[in-house]
Amino acid sequence: MLVRLLYVSRAVDTSPAAIEAILTQSRSHNPASGITGVLCYGGGIFLQAIEGGRSTVSALFGSIQADVRHKNVELLSFEEISERRFGGWTMGHVNLAKLNHSIVLKYSERPEFDPYSTSGKVSFALLEELMATASVIGRA
Repeated sequence: MLVRLLYVSRAVDTSPAAIEAILTQSRSHNPASGITGVLCYGGGIFLQAIEGGRSTVSALFGSIQADVRHKNVELLSFEEISERRFGGWTMGHVNLAKLNHSIVLKYSERPEFDPYSTSGKVSFALLEELMATASVIGRA
């Protein structure tokens, strides 16, 4: 059974090297586990969608909650899916530092990226728009 999980967290270390290390680790471990997804990062906040088998995704989320590189981890949504939305990506990446804030403003009260103040449905809609506007980089 396939599922999609969406969560938000704050980065403990916001350096580019720390963010790249998380992406590198994801891209090396995810293929063998059947995990796909996308990571959105901006202003010290991660928004990540993870897809795969139910037990594998649940275990990965447990690891993320225990990971010292994340704090304030909150589950936004967890749902069964019939097909993957990010099937071709071991972990796509969106760097919001280079994003037009009008896209973020479309989905929130202010132009600042803050998934803590929106629903999981709204946060996923933002990810969908980022994908549609080719804002996702590093699709490896």
